Amino acid sequence: MLTEHPSIYLASKSPRRMELLRQIGVEFEGLLVRESGGRRRDVIETPRKDEAALDYVKRIARTKAAVGWHQMNRRKLPPRPVLAADTEVVIDGAVLGKPADAAGAIAMLLRLSGNTHDVLTAVAVRWHAQIVLTVSTSHVSFRTLTQGDVERYVATGEPFDKAGGYAIQGRAAAFIRHLDGSYSGVMGLPLFETTEILAKIGYHAA
Repeated sequence: MLTEHPSIYLASKSPRRMELLRQIGVEFEGLLVRESGGRRRDVIETPRKDEAALDYVKRIARTKAAVGWHQMNRRKLPPRPVLAADTEVVIDGAVLGKPADAAGAIAMLLRLSGNTHDVLTAVAVRWHAQIVLTVSTSHVSFRTLTQGDVERYVATGEPFDKAGGYAIQGRAAAFIRHLDGSYSGVMGLPLFETTEILAKIGYHAA
C-alpha cells in the first residue's frame, strides 16, 4: 500500500503533463528520461518494422515507466510509483512523430489539414513488479488550412517538440473543427484514465 500522503515520480520533462497532474492534485517529482538528443537516449522513439501505432504507443509508455523505475533504484530514491506516457498523432495508420524542423512541421500540418486523425496517448504506471497501462484514443478533425495559416503557425515555434506538430492548448486550437475524445489526452495526459490506473495501485488524488 502507498503512504497516507503519497507522491509519485513522473518520467517525463513535459510541462504539459506536469500541469495536468497538478490539475488533479497529484503530487509528483520529475525523473529525467532522455527521449531524444543528449549523449545517449534512454528511450528510442522509433516504430519497429510493421509495428501498429497502438502497439508502438503502448511499448514506448511501458519502456519509459521501466526506465524511470530503473533510475529510481539506481539513484537510491525512496520507492514510489513511476508514471510515464507517450502521445502520438496517427493518420492513415502512420505515426507522425515530432517534426525535426520547420519544413517537417509544415508537411505534417498540411497532411492534417482538412482531415481527421487519431491521437493515441498511452499511460503506464510501474509499481514494484506491476505495470498498469491504459490508452486514450481521440479523433481530431482539422479545418482546411492555407499555406499561409501553416507558415504563420510554424513561425511561432509552437509546433516543435509536439506530436503531429501542433499543441491543442495553444494557437492550434483555432485549427480544430471537432474533437471526439479526451482534450487532456490530446494535450499529453488523459486525466480520467490516469486517475483510474493510479487508483488501481492504491493512489487516490487529493
